[in-house]
Amino acid sequence: MTREIILDTETTGLDPAEGHRLVEIGCIELVNHLPSGKVFQTYLNPMRDVPPEASRVHGLTTEFLKNHPLFTEKVGEFIDFIGDATLVIHNAEFDMKFINAEMKSAGFKPLPMSRVIDTLPMARQKFPGQPANLDALCRRFKIDNSERKFHGALLDSELLSEVYLELIGGRQHGLGLGSELAAQQSQALNAKIKRQKRPARSFEPSKKEIEAHEVLLDKIKDPLWRKTGTEE
Repeated sequence: MTREIILDTETTGLDPAEGHRLVEIGCIELVNHLPSGKVFQTYLNPMRDVPPEASRVHGLTTEFLKNHPLFTEKVGEFIDFIGDATLVIHNAEFDMKFINAEMKSAGFKPLPMSRVIDTLPMARQKFPGQPANLDALCRRFKIDNSERKFHGALLDSELLSEVYLELIGGRQHGLGLGSELAAQQSQALNAKIKRQKRPARSFEPSKKEIEAHEVLLDKIKDPLWRKTGTEE
């Protein structure tokens, strides 16, 4: 089983080294490249103001966030949800920088980049010279992003899950694996079936059956059965 977590965050700014903090985390679980229905989402109180320029991006305000939990209150739930799964993130360096700053502040070990798939370089490699932001990729793959009035961690994770599926081979990717697996299972099942071999039944026809057979042959022009044994 392949377990992956599509992850996105919203923040108060661009750099945690300048005192900026997380304000939202959104995660979606994929199992074998398909959504399992399990999600993790939380707004976070950043313990500071949200600059107007950041609020214009994600729509979250200082007033709204002050009544939500601190990262330290949600970190355990977050770690439990992601487990040891691969993290799929668009422009992963940005999100991981903030997540690991919060993890360090809360007394936890940082998450290694080695467990991350970054869809931004994937998109740039697949479509060189073309826009590779999430909106552009949604347009390219005809994914409906009309609800994206503001950036939102959970909504963006949902969109990214569809983009990611397209980047790794399209919606037929999972179906192809399923067909291959079904074929393998069928072959394995057939290999396990032991067919019963029955010996040929040998018995002499009755006199009545021979007479009926001769009557039938009389109705057939030049029957093959009457030639058998005469031309050896």
